[in-house]
Amino acid sequence: MPETHRTMPTREQLRIWRDYIETANTLRARLDSRMQSESSLSAGDYQVLLALTEAPQHTLRSSELATLIGWERSRLSHHLGRMEKRRLIGRVPCAGDVHGVDVTATEYGRAAFRTGSVPHLRAVRELFVEALTPKQLAHLDEISDALGRYLGVDQAI
Repeated sequence: MPETHRTMPTREQLRIWRDYIETANTLRARLDSRMQSESSLSAGDYQVLLALTEAPQHTLRSSELATLIGWERSRLSHHLGRMEKRRLIGRVPCAGDVHGVDVTATEYGRAAFRTGSVPHLRAVRELFVEALTPKQLAHLDEISDALGRYLGVDQAI
């Protein structure tokens, strides 16, 4: 991050920050709630299944999966245990690595993901896209890119 003259944020900057965080939290909570009620998948389930369905053979090492979705390994391990009990994923030891585990989206998990994607994408449109004009979406894209570059976040989707 570039060094700048360090001062405290102004009252107006803090108001904008709080508004942004509170609005983003509300949006995420509403999207998560709708996903759970409309697909029986949690937001975490969806995030894991999205990464796995995009991976070759729908499989990733658990360490790669944790890095990809930005979770700590212990959190992921506990979540994968719950998903495995629901037959959404399978886990097997990595060939040639006694400590590694491969995680695979099962056919049932991939079907649940496909089914859950329809109401999720509808909710994204209804709660996010429709709230903004095309110009506002373009500005938000620019802002997200600027923040991502400043923070060193890979935003390739």
